[in-house]
Amino acid sequence: MIIQKLKRSIDTDIELAEKYYSLLSAVNSLKLTEREIQLIAFTSIKGNITYANVREEFCNKYNSTSPSINNIISKLKKIGIFIKENGKVKVNPIISIDFTKDLTLEIKLVHGETTINVSKGVDNKKDVN
Repeated sequence: MIIQKLKRSIDTDIELAEKYYSLLSAVNSLKLTEREIQLIAFTSIKGNITYANVREEFCNKYNSTSPSINNIISKLKKIGIFIKENGKVKVNPIISIDFTKDLTLEIKLVHGETTINVSKGVDNKKDVN
């Protein structure tokens, strides 16, 4: 078995969320676009993408449009990344974590199967890399 450890310093919660969802997309061969990853990350940080003011904030931040968001939401709901809960569109709780804390991921790629273990943890040590 080969073990490789990587440590990276990320400046903002949204950047951490984008890296996390990019990794999930790559490991699971989801082939998510950059805009889809941005919407998932943004929605995870905001809690939902239901309200007009939240959608407008996304559109302003990422130079997008409401129809584009609706198309992405539809696709992400079909593949189970977004769910509708209590009338709100949000990230599936299985892959929604607290991005205000440091994150440690353990990804094991095993011949014949793929297993993903996501463990949340706070590392109070400073990144020396």
